[in-house]
Amino acid sequence: MRAVLSLVLLLLLALPAAAQVPRGLGDSDPVDFKGKPPSRYPVHGIDVARFQPQVDWTQARKAGIDFAFIKATEGGDFLDPMFKSHWRGAGRARILRGAYHFFYFCRPAADQARWFIRNVPKTRGMLPPVLDMEWNPFSPTCTKRPHGSVVRREAQIFLDMIERHYGQRPILYTTPEFYRQTDIGKLKNTEFWVRSTAKTPDRAYPKQSWHFWQYSSTGIVPGIEGDVDLNAFGGSKRQWKRWVAARQNQ
Repeated sequence: MRAVLSLVLLLLLALPAAAQVPRGLGDSDPVDFKGKPPSRYPVHGIDVARFQPQVDWTQARKAGIDFAFIKATEGGDFLDPMFKSHWRGAGRARILRGAYHFFYFCRPAADQARWFIRNVPKTRGMLPPVLDMEWNPFSPTCTKRPHGSVVRREAQIFLDMIERHYGQRPILYTTPEFYRQTDIGKLKNTEFWVRSTAKTPDRAYPKQSWHFWQYSSTGIVPGIEGDVDLNAFGGSKRQWKRWVAARQNQ
């Protein structure tokens, strides 16, 4: 019996820390973030698109989801087919929601901003819009990787147009490779949402301030079938309330 208990203890110690994600949520492929788990942050959310066709938003909120970023548009002519349903569902469940745009490097930024504005309603209480900028090597129509100066100029055009329309400065989402290759962190007056599913943001984005951390693409959330992206707000609950009060659409 003692030998069996010892073996069980060794197996438990070999597992990634159980507190990598908050209680109520899970991860099908957890990562050990070396003593700095996402669970140390009290505010968590998800981002969704057409790949999550069925979401029980009320159940997700009860499990601990505080916010959701919902894919709205891509390029200058694609509207995510689940956007309207997700937008309504999150709103009915009283989950704070924002919409994001996936940037397409073969279309002028101004065209893309106008497309986003055409499809995303200016809604009281909405979180700031998000510009998702990352390389897309799997695109069937555009795998261009413009120089960083071009990327930053296009981003500025999009951010400025969206801010004028919604009265909120958009958040910018990015990935480690894109961040390094384009110097997108040089943009002024911009809040960042960073993806880092293998390292903590301080290691993946040295010296870069951030507001949101996408820490898993294999999250398990009650009310959602299959894996979903998990995110944390980089502050306390009090800081979250202050940020929301300052950044919500009035």
